[in-house]
Amino acid sequence: MISKVPGRPGKMQVTFSLPSSFWADTIHLVGDFNGWDAHATTLRLEDNRWSVTLELDAERSYQYRYLINGTEWINDWKADAFARSEQGGENSVVITMLPQETAEMVGSHPVSRYTPPRQRPALRLLQGGAGASEKEQQQAV
Repeated sequence: MISKVPGRPGKMQVTFSLPSSFWADTIHLVGDFNGWDAHATTLRLEDNRWSVTLELDAERSYQYRYLINGTEWINDWKADAFARSEQGGENSVVITMLPQETAEMVGSHPVSRYTPPRQRPALRLLQGGAGASEKEQQQAV
């Protein structure tokens, strides 16, 4: 889960969190903002949740994932969006757009309002399965 509040001019304070029900010794946040360094950003377990807050540039999008115990990669299913990874899977995306009135208050250039979509992308099975196009179904036969 992510929460965002304006930071210094041109910045956004973004808190990344997971519930404490994740059974883990360590959870790391890995993404564009830390060069995909698997050990650069550690979440701390406090107040019944794992969390870390980063100050990120506003008006950008960042891909990220969580690394559980150094072996299991998971997405943030409450992310603003998702993007295809170079490995063929999906990464979570956080979008750091400031609302127009906030951008004016903190001295950034005004930006248009942005409301992230709330619908999750539909799963589409390929190679002739449900959701495949007619051409894909014919190729699978």
